[in-house]
Amino acid sequence: MSESLDVSVIDAEPYRVASDEHLPQDTVIDVSVETLQHIAKLETDWKELEARATHSFYLSWLWIGTWLRHLPGGAQPHVLVARTSSRIVGLAIICRRRAWSFGRHARARWLLNETGDVRFDRLFIECNDILADRSLADATRVACVEALAHHLRRSDQLVLSGIDPDFELAACRTAGRAGLLTEVKAEETARWTDFAKVRQKGGNYRATLGRNTRQAVSRAMRLYTERGPIAFRTVEVTSEALAAFDLLAELHQARWGRKGAFANPSFRRFHEELIARGVPTGTVRISRTLAGDQTIGVLYNFVHDGCVLNYQSGFLYERDGRLKPGLISHVLAIEDSIGRGECGYDFLAGSAGHKSHLANAEHSMKWIAIGRDSPERRIEAKLRGAKRVLETIATHMRQAAA
Repeated sequence: MSESLDVSVIDAEPYRVASDEHLPQDTVIDVSVETLQHIAKLETDWKELEARATHSFYLSWLWIGTWLRHLPGGAQPHVLVARTSSRIVGLAIICRRRAWSFGRHARARWLLNETGDVRFDRLFIECNDILADRSLADATRVACVEALAHHLRRSDQLVLSGIDPDFELAACRTAGRAGLLTEVKAEETARWTDFAKVRQKGGNYRATLGRNTRQAVSRAMRLYTERGPIAFRTVEVTSEALAAFDLLAELHQARWGRKGAFANPSFRRFHEELIARGVPTGTVRISRTLAGDQTIGVLYNFVHDGCVLNYQSGFLYERDGRLKPGLISHVLAIEDSIGRGECGYDFLAGSAGHKSHLANAEHSMKWIAIGRDSPERRIEAKLRGAKRVLETIATHMRQAAA
């Protein structure tokens, strides 16, 4: 069940954060959460601030604007706005959703750049944050979390998904000062390939891989070459990119079925618009890997600040396990990116085996919830702990049986 924000609570006088150790002297940040009335006006403000911010792809207007246009019914997003001297220094989207727990009343969950709709949020935001003016980034982040914490009532929770360690530390400290508890709901490691390390070793990426991985790549390339030349092609035309995306979806669903990302129709509509807007600017990069005339892999990547982000993929799997369409596609994509002079290839969150074999660096992200202590919270925490123990046991049993 979703509902709109309680406007009487949120659309009120701005919450003021005066000078502290994070702020230049005599600086005051006003924070408010306001009804989103005109996306066009927000787009202007967002892009102007984006030019003054250091941010992830997921805070770009390309992602946020597309996301807003495809929100499920009932989400009713609000805008978190931080200002100093009437100048906007921070922006984010806040959604509120009720979630039933073990108490008599539903709990209100306030989510940063998410809806709380589990199916829609499978778009899976990472490197989540508040878009902030780089000159006041730390102070703005603290001010925004403090303002949101100030508005939490009874069993309300503030949910911050896919945040980096710096944001987590700032949020935990801010919550502690407000007498609130912070719970880690999930933690993920995102592996990536740092091209600086590759270039320091002569620039030959394959030479930096482990012996078994190199052999697997060489063997698969040799087998695929029997079908014809191997080619890696980035699609430059939007219509061709959308056709490649259709093939990606087909290959992905053939592999994953009902568990696949494309089981949700809104997922596909969202990305079709993202591709149409992002391919012409080079921000979205869709590539095909071919063996002869046959496409064996399609990669759907984002490009931000010189780094490639591997968001989704579809591969042609066959009975012969020596054929490695995913491994080959990623290796060729990384070599292509190195050749373009880019700085890295991020596999994003997840534990797929190829990531550890192809990456040479990693960074962590956490999903946390901030709120008051309660019997319901303690019961939920124990259940989550029991679930983690069972998952660990199941993993060990599968490994022992393999």
